[in-house]
Amino acid sequence: MEDHRDYDKIASAIAFLKQHQLTQPGLATIAQQVGLSEYHFQRLFTRWTGISPKRFLQYLTLENAKSKIRQTESILDLTWDVGLSSPGRLHDLFVNLEAISPGEYKADGANLQIHYGIHQTPFGRALIATTTRGICNLHFLAEQTPEEILRESWPKAKIIPDAQITQALCDRIFNSLTTLDDQKPLAVLVKGTNFQIQVWRALLEIPSGEITTYQSVAKMIDRPNATRAVANAIAKNPVGYLIPCHRVITASGELGGYRWGLERKISILAHET
Repeated sequence: MEDHRDYDKIASAIAFLKQHQLTQPGLATIAQQVGLSEYHFQRLFTRWTGISPKRFLQYLTLENAKSKIRQTESILDLTWDVGLSSPGRLHDLFVNLEAISPGEYKADGANLQIHYGIHQTPFGRALIATTTRGICNLHFLAEQTPEEILRESWPKAKIIPDAQITQALCDRIFNSLTTLDDQKPLAVLVKGTNFQIQVWRALLEIPSGEITTYQSVAKMIDRPNATRAVANAIAKNPVGYLIPCHRVITASGELGGYRWGLERKISILAHET
């Protein structure tokens, strides 16, 4: 896994690029902003994102975003027509999403044991929590404590710190060198309303490296007039990165929101490009 400390410099550079994209800052200006030489910044940025800073500036344009939206919708239309899963899944982690039952929903996690750990990832520190039935939370950390985050969804569960259990999951999720062909699907256990579950399942169909819109997700679940409700459901996604809410933007090509910060959203999208 790449050094997690790279993320801070990359996130800072991306925030600067986004803020100044209209003026097209040069390599020297960006490198100075993050405190690196031009040579080291170019190497770090290209190694981390897979593209040069100049190409990344092009990636940030609304025209590029709209083109990617059209491309993704064409891919999804084709796969839905022939009844196949998204072709992007060949380059993505396979995720089996299970929703808890109505009875379990009301029980608020009673009789459920949740093991969690805090891990360094290419996108900053992350909480990963799991049960015997699958990963129940993946949050990039900011101000809340792990216990506060987990208690919001599972107030009556037994919560146990155990980074040893979750380290293997972290390695599999974020290590790009992992061979996916011989891996079993990752199990994810979520708690949500029927509508939220529909939305989160739809997100799993968006190919890695592609983006779509809130309106398109609404159409995917046959609720074309529920764009605002879809956006709210996406904002409450409890398993970041694996359920790829970062791949949804506005129809105008703007990024929209992301509960873990727009710089992180851009970082993940660039990493997948």
